[in-house]
Order: sequence, then C-alpha cells, then structure tokens
Amino acid sequence: MDLLIKKAGILIEALPYIQRLAGKTVVIKYGGNAMINEELKSSVMEDITLLKFIGLNPIVVHGGGPDISSALTTYGIESRFVNGLRVTDADTVRIAQMVLVGKTNKEIVAGINGKGGRAVGISGIDGALLECEKYYTEVDGEKADIGYVGDIVHVNQDLLHLLTSDKYIPVVAPIGTDKNGQSYNINADTVASELACALKAEKLMLLTDIDGVKDADGNIIFEMSVQETRRLINEGVINGGMIPKVLGCVKAIGGGVQRVHIIDGRVPHSILLEIFTDTGIGTMITK
Repeated sequence: MDLLIKKAGILIEALPYIQRLAGKTVVIKYGGNAMINEELKSSVMEDITLLKFIGLNPIVVHGGGPDISSALTTYGIESRFVNGLRVTDADTVRIAQMVLVGKTNKEIVAGINGKGGRAVGISGIDGALLECEKYYTEVDGEKADIGYVGDIVHVNQDLLHLLTSDKYIPVVAPIGTDKNGQSYNINADTVASELACALKAEKLMLLTDIDGVKDADGNIIFEMSVQETRRLINEGVINGGMIPKVLGCVKAIGGGVQRVHIIDGRVPHSILLEIFTDTGIGTMITK
C-alpha cells in the first residue's frame, strides 16, 4: 500500500506541470549515449510518446555523429572537427545525408511508433523546412571554411504546426538546403535551437552525456543566466563541443524560448524527471 501511495504522490507532483504545459511545444534534441544504449533508447521513446498523449507537442531533433563517423570509416574517410563542428566535404555531406535521413531518423520514428506514438520522420530538406547558407567558423581569429556545414536562415514552421496539430510527432534530421538545392550538414543542437525559436517553444531540452554544465571547480550548475553562460565560455570553462551547444541555448532564450535544459541522457526517463518533478535534473538556462 505504501508503494501505491508513493506512486500516487509522484503523479500528483506532476499535475501542475501537466496543467501548465498542456498544448505547449517542447523541442527535444536527442543525442549522446541515449541513442546507443537500448534501455535508454526505450525510455526516451516512452517519454516522448507520453508527452504527446498528455497534451504537449514534442518535436524531436536528432544527432547521429557516431553513425556518420562509422559510415565515413567504412568509406575510408577520416572524421575531422573544428570548434566542435564536423568538417564536411562533398563526399561527407552525401554520406551524412544518407545516414541521418535514411538510417538514424527512421530508427527513431520506428521506436516512437513502437511505443504507441505517431511519429513522422522528416529532414530539413522536406517542405523546405530548413533553408541554409554556408557557415564559416573562426580559427585563430581568421574565418575558416569547413565545407558543407549549414547556417539556418529560414525555418518553415507551418510544416511543423501542420504535423503537431494533427497529433503527429515530428522527428527532424539535421540536413538542410540552400536556395540552389545544395545539401548542408547542420549541427543538431543548432537545429533544435532554431526550431525552438521559430516556434516560440516553451522548452528546449538537450540530452547529453554529462550531468549538466559545471563550474571551474567541477560542480554542477543547476540554474544559470545567459550572462553567466557567456562568462563561462569566455573563461574557457565551457569549451570544445559544448560551445555550440550552449550558444544554441543562449540564442534560444534570446529568441523567446522560456526555458532551456541541458540534461543527462544517461539517466532513464530524464525527460520526464526534468519536466514533471520539483527538483529536475541537469542545468537550466534562463534569462
């Protein structure tokens, strides 16, 4: 009986969050170990399906770095990164598109549908969802060309509204095109941030392989402002592949997203724990 009462208490704790978030959009960037471990995969699919059934509008953006790297190795192509972004020549962008759209995306769609959801797999190419131009990074103060890496200039939000209003769960592969039809590989964190901004999402959630953002002493920062986030980047506390991730978070807040959460995808049901419990997990970024 005590166990049943405890379960009821958990449901009651979630009630105000369910009431407040009903009908709201939550963009989830799915990546890291949660895409590899079968138990974690299953829990993520369950979380996403549950969100839709209780009245939220989840939109999933996925990565696929390990799948891309594996495919490139098969084709004898070395993976290279600059500032956390994959250097993408013509062969690499073709392979990335093949892997992300044809393999990774469809596996996620099948996983959600297997839990009773109604997922639809699309890429940024479909319906001109993500219009891009070439992105240049900076190395030693100089502009650097890293190939067919895209910078999003327009989001066709009507397509996503159409899908979510008809009870579907969009699953987006991070490939876009420019006006001439050239495909570009886009950082999945950037895609998630841009979609969240365009849709004025209530929440943007990034599943990662870390406990959360940490300070210089290695302690988890449970909540931080945009100003503090920029300071940690400038001080080098946030570095490497975390830079595009947190810059996307900062941009999302500036674009009207209410809350951004960097959570540990290695924890089963981390999405539900972050959204529907008083304590939450990971790091929340606010204005």
